[in-house]
Amino acid sequence: MTTGADRPEPAADRTPRTERGRKTLRKLLDAAAVEFGEKGFHEASITGITRRAGTALGSFYTYFESKEEIYQALVRDLSGRVRDAARKAAVGEGDAFARERAALLGFLRFVREHKEIYRIIDEAEFVDPASFRIHYESTARRMHERLRAGVERGDFRADLSEAHVWAIMGMNVFLGLRYVVWGDDLPADDLAALANDFLRRGIAADS
Repeated sequence: MTTGADRPEPAADRTPRTERGRKTLRKLLDAAAVEFGEKGFHEASITGITRRAGTALGSFYTYFESKEEIYQALVRDLSGRVRDAARKAAVGEGDAFARERAALLGFLRFVREHKEIYRIIDEAEFVDPASFRIHYESTARRMHERLRAGVERGDFRADLSEAHVWAIMGMNVFLGLRYVVWGDDLPADDLAALANDFLRRGIAADS
């Protein structure tokens, strides 16, 4: 399944300054992912989040003013983590096709460990439309940068456009939904190989 200038970061005076504070914030975000992932935004509660996190209610309000605010922070957090997972997986890979395969594999493996990301990001379309749009637009920008690099290397066709980016992203997202979130009847490696075969047959540069 991300950064954007459209949404400000949390106020600096609420950013944890100690290791203990950072651990507490991490606990709250991880607990929020489970709470929202299981119950959805409207049924989830702040007390449910703090109970899962094992923190006092006052600790929640040290970092967040409302359920809406932690939801927005969680969308940013998940977007950043899935971005990092894909980027880390692609580091050191060979040609542009190998990097796309590795990035998708990193994404699929992250989803396998955090299946709640789909429900949380999808629900953001209605709870916080700006976060929803930022997530996908920033993902598309990063993918577009990789594709342009592949064009420059001579791996991809020169006529790739933003529409190609969204088509590839859609393929990746729905492979994750069907074969990771809904079921695991195809291994992640096989999914990444299948998607890569589509790319090699569809956007490879003419030899």
